Amino acid sequence: MPKDDDDSGISFLSKELEASLARNSALEKENQELKQEVGRLKAQISSLKAHDNERKSMLWKKLQNSFDNGNTDAKQQKPTIAVRTPEQNQAVENLCPRADSPESAPRKEKPARIPKPPPRPTSVTSPSLKEVNGNKVPLAPAPPRPPPLPSKLLAGSKAVRRVPEVMEFYRSLTRREPQVERANPGGIPTVGNSRNMIGEIENRSSHLMAIKSDVETQGEFINSLTREVEAAAFSEISDVEAFVKWLDKELSYLVDERAVLKHFPKWPERKADALQEAAFSYRDLKNLEAEVSSFEDNPKQPLTQSLRRIQALQDRLERSIANMEKMRDGASKRYKEFQIPWEWMLNTGLIGQIKISSTKLAKKYMKRIIKEMQSTERSQEDNLMLQGVRFAYRVHQFAGGFDVDTMQAFEELKRVGSVSNKQQLGINRVQEC
Repeated sequence: MPKDDDDSGISFLSKELEASLARNSALEKENQELKQEVGRLKAQISSLKAHDNERKSMLWKKLQNSFDNGNTDAKQQKPTIAVRTPEQNQAVENLCPRADSPESAPRKEKPARIPKPPPRPTSVTSPSLKEVNGNKVPLAPAPPRPPPLPSKLLAGSKAVRRVPEVMEFYRSLTRREPQVERANPGGIPTVGNSRNMIGEIENRSSHLMAIKSDVETQGEFINSLTREVEAAAFSEISDVEAFVKWLDKELSYLVDERAVLKHFPKWPERKADALQEAAFSYRDLKNLEAEVSSFEDNPKQPLTQSLRRIQALQDRLERSIANMEKMRDGASKRYKEFQIPWEWMLNTGLIGQIKISSTKLAKKYMKRIIKEMQSTERSQEDNLMLQGVRFAYRVHQFAGGFDVDTMQAFEELKRVGSVSNKQQLGINRVQEC
């Protein structure tokens, strides 16, 4: 009986241990997910702050230009005052320092702007508004193209496939050395708090008078832009990028586009914002893809610095893709409503291309680890091996597999690690003898 009691006690303790391990694993996974979510939120906050600072800087430059123009006009008007009576001269001298007064504002009105024609789309579309008898009546847009086939990115030498060996090797190493901490990715730079200049700028009477002047004199210019935005329909996202670049350049003629456009209720703000959002998102992803494709490791850099560069670039990739995937459903609905291309947001479009390009970072990372393992002491090889396999596993899960070149680098990493282990076993046996 005592033996049965011991067996039942051991069985009970084993079950409790297994349950505790399962809970611990679940908590670790949840903790990692929360850390990633915090990182994404910090990146989004930093991006919003950067855009806000850029807007403030542009507004400040516009205000400075308007001040400079006002000072130039005042200087040019001084010679005409010399022939007046002393009383008139005194009155003018009292008014000149106040260049922003309502009495002097009409002298600085800008001429009515005539917008340049927008860039023509690269693809063949229906005629624009200007081609319909001068009435500019919007025509029915061409039907959107069907989304690209999933097999589009699976052809050619850049195709990726799942490699079970990567997951098995990663799990075997993490089981053997659970005490090795995960590599901490590079911190997200914080954007310093800038001076809040918006309230001060908008309170200046000269700025308000410049806005009023644009509202009064640029009505036809803004109505023309309104018709162009309402009629815009695209089948290529690159055409959207060109159109937004043209639109931003035209709107920069206004002293403060947001403040002026809110006085025009017919301005299609939702569509203009959707066009700008799509163009900026596409441009940022294309720039990131180009940066990854052109990345080259500097062999003269220290190992730690080189690996951190690669990790930081992979962090940016994952944050950008995660943010895009979170907003994809809502954004694609708005883009369809305004006839803006949205297929590039799918995994078979630009998003998939960026994921595949990340395999190049995994290859560079493992190559640098292999080079270091071949020229370092045994005490550091285990940590380097685990670090390389962890990063390879991370990219493998992100990209959905490896291409041929990255798979070869992974096999070479395994081979170098196994040779090092055999050499160490031989040394240990000699020492035991």
